Amino acid sequence: MKELYNENNREKGSAYEELAASFFIEKNYTILGRNYRTKTGEIDLVVQDPDDGCVVFVEVKYRKSTRKGQPFESVTSRKQSKIYRTAQWFIKENGLGQYRKYRFDVLSILDGKITHIRNAFGGFC
Repeated sequence: MKELYNENNREKGSAYEELAASFFIEKNYTILGRNYRTKTGEIDLVVQDPDDGCVVFVEVKYRKSTRKGQPFESVTSRKQSKIYRTAQWFIKENGLGQYRKYRFDVLSILDGKITHIRNAFGGFC
């Protein structure tokens, strides 16, 4: 039976998103946004890469085991499309303009181990 989404899941998600934010802060990224929502979807984190100034849209995925596959495998093409459309809203609302570089990363968390997948899909960096 599929587990229902409840407040405990939201709390877990928030905790892992906080862990992800700490991961990027430790690597000197600048946090530009958290849990950005529009009618098209949600982006967990928006950060700026300290090396090249690239704006990075991050999807955070957690799994406690590989029974259903790796966490990053749950970022389907449908989910990628939603993130891409939502990123377009973020870019427009924040006046980031067409001359900036962008990319889409996934931060995969499995059993306490973080894997950062740069340019996981799409992107312009």
